[in-house]
Amino acid sequence: MSKEVIKIGHSDITARIFGVGDAYVREVEAAFGVDIRNRSESSGDAILITGESEESVSFAARVIERLREEAEKSEEIPEQRVSYIIGMIRDGEGGSLEALDGSTICITSRGKPIKAKTVGQKKYVEAIAKNTIVLGVGPAGTGKTFLAVAMAVKALRNGDVNRIVLTRPAIEAGEKLGFLPGDLQSKIDPYLRPLYDALYEMLGAENYAKMAEKGVIEVAPLAYMRGRTLDDSFIILDEAQNATPEQMKMFLTRLGFHSKAVVTGDLTQTDLPVGQKSGLAMAVKIIAGIPDIVIHHFSDRDVVRHKLVQKIILAYERFEREQAQKSHVQRKGNGK
Repeated sequence: MSKEVIKIGHSDITARIFGVGDAYVREVEAAFGVDIRNRSESSGDAILITGESEESVSFAARVIERLREEAEKSEEIPEQRVSYIIGMIRDGEGGSLEALDGSTICITSRGKPIKAKTVGQKKYVEAIAKNTIVLGVGPAGTGKTFLAVAMAVKALRNGDVNRIVLTRPAIEAGEKLGFLPGDLQSKIDPYLRPLYDALYEMLGAENYAKMAEKGVIEVAPLAYMRGRTLDDSFIILDEAQNATPEQMKMFLTRLGFHSKAVVTGDLTQTDLPVGQKSGLAMAVKIIAGIPDIVIHHFSDRDVVRHKLVQKIILAYERFEREQAQKSHVQRKGNGK
């Protein structure tokens, strides 16, 4: 039997580590096959970890140590955060977690600091800071758009750019939008709502309205970018998987002097008509390797929404692999 004791000191920190109904330590126990208990000592609280395997106890102890650090910095540890720490340490990547103790990207209108929550997000933010064009490709919930907007607001506040331009394709403009009431702006606004939400979070609705009125911030459909050259701007193309190859080329060639562009998209959620190639999928292949351009791939591990989102993504990926294998077997059978 192997065991390890971790000194905690304060009962409030212990409570945060254990989680509501001891949910967090139960998750650690299940992940490593150990037993975790709280015990009081003369010097304060301590956590006792026991298990048959010395390696399992060591892994669990590293998770608890990391949770203690999180608990000392914050009043609450998100459930998804616990799962992420367990996964990183179990896969031998615990050392990378130290990189997350970095600086704040920006402060929201409500005074909340925005920071990278995963190693993948940290690398994405660093890539945006160091390069002129970054393509952020990955599943929903990984913070692709939100972090890009945060970096854009930071660049604007620092005086690195004079304006922010956010755009995304409105691929149903030729059909369903025609039945919506109002003028053209009213019809395209639903497609741009996620961008507005991110800007409201960063700047506040009133401040955003003032900046939009002055032209400091522009939110528009991708079609509005044609024929323009954008200097001194931070440009974000969201939902780029729904851009055609022609639209993607058009967007990437709008870049002017002293500007930066971020392209985000999820290649598994393309809404283009059947047979139409995704401009994002082509761009990933065509411009890879060009200096000052980075293609950053997120994984399901970078999902920072409810942990069920991560499980749903994995389930769909598994289903799609199985379907592809069945299709391959059928084609081989027909060939014979």
